Amino acid sequence: MRHLDYPPIWLAAFAGLAVLQARWLPVGGGGDWMRLAGAGLVVAGLGLMALAGLAFLRHRTTIIPHRQPDALITDGVFAVSRNPIYLGDVLVLAGIVLWLGAWPSLVLVPLLGWVLERRFIRPEETRLRAAFPGAFARYAARTRRWIGVRAR
Repeated sequence: MRHLDYPPIWLAAFAGLAVLQARWLPVGGGGDWMRLAGAGLVVAGLGLMALAGLAFLRHRTTIIPHRQPDALITDGVFAVSRNPIYLGDVLVLAGIVLWLGAWPSLVLVPLLGWVLERRFIRPEETRLRAAFPGAFARYAARTRRWIGVRAR
């Protein structure tokens, strides 16, 4: 089970649940606006993931959860969210749900966020806090976990 404990697997599982709900318990979608909004969220989520992935490459640190980081990334999309990839996962799921017209499955979106926070974000922040104590404290004080910059 440990080799399956990665965010894309969780995203796929939650998306699969949304697909099942759309197929077996259809509720009637919201039409074209819902599909357009869904597509926009998927594109935004994938864009965040891509930008964050490039930052990991540029800073030469691991993108793989549960591994020890070599650098603390605080620029680019990381200046707005401490977890842009996980935010991207949540946006992709919300987009899939809307695209499918499976609006009852929107309940899965905060549930995925909760799973990501418990299984990945908190342990990662513990490693970052230990590896970069002062720098991480300053970063966390100015950048929110999910999205937004704190007022100074």
